[in-house]
Amino acid sequence: MKAAAFDYTRATSVEAAIALLSQHAGSAQILAGGQSLMAMMNLRLAQPEMLIDISGIDSLKSITVEGQALRIGALVTHHAVLTSDLVSRHVPLLAQAVPHVAHLAIRNVGTIGGSLALADPAAEYPAVALALGATIVAQGPKGQRRIAIGEYFQGLYQTALQPDELLVAVEFPLAQAGQVFHFDELSRRRGDYAMVGLACALRLQGQQVQDARLAYLAVGDGPVLATQAMAALQGKSLDAAAIQAAQQALSRDLSPNGDLQADPATKIHLARVLLGRALNALRSAS
Repeated sequence: MKAAAFDYTRATSVEAAIALLSQHAGSAQILAGGQSLMAMMNLRLAQPEMLIDISGIDSLKSITVEGQALRIGALVTHHAVLTSDLVSRHVPLLAQAVPHVAHLAIRNVGTIGGSLALADPAAEYPAVALALGATIVAQGPKGQRRIAIGEYFQGLYQTALQPDELLVAVEFPLAQAGQVFHFDELSRRRGDYAMVGLACALRLQGQQVQDARLAYLAVGDGPVLATQAMAALQGKSLDAAAIQAAQQALSRDLSPNGDLQADPATKIHLARVLLGRALNALRSAS
């Protein structure tokens, strides 16, 4: 199948892209890397009347430390995230997640902003952003606004972005002393959509958990924060009993639907497996 007919234009600046979005009033779609959008258009799952190509806007391609955050421009590719010293030093959970993103050819073209704007529930970046308490930076006709990640994901492929807004950056808090991180996912083949994935961020004092953030992917309409499992770890020593309690709490956190990858019971089982692996790995490393 081929895409429905559409018009195409290139925006030379963020302001020009926003003006085009406003002009076309909900009938336009932003084109960045196009790794998901073009497939959706060819399947007629998306039928925009206008494609606004922003791939030439260089101001959206930088990675910088700004205060206590690492700011990553929307057009930074997966490969650039993977090879960035700033990312590996300051946001190690993100660095751990990127090798799981699709395949090499897609990582060379796909962008972090495109992934977060699409909000695929099986994607790695949304779970990492939720686990780390990231901030989405959007820009519209009235200027920039910052969206807390807990308010950003609003349903299946739905976000808090307005039709005339462009996602311009994402900001991750810099890793602090005492924090440890683990990312893992299970898929039938490397690069395939995950059956289940977990982004884990803990703050430890010795073996005691001072704070826990556990964000799952591929178990809901978006990334899911496992609040009951997090509470089971809070203030506890990271021992076998605490790990088992957190695993058991996942049945109260997760209510996945079955999909082509696995049925609901299998997904919850795999979520427990991933949590056990993550916590045991972090206990051994601490």
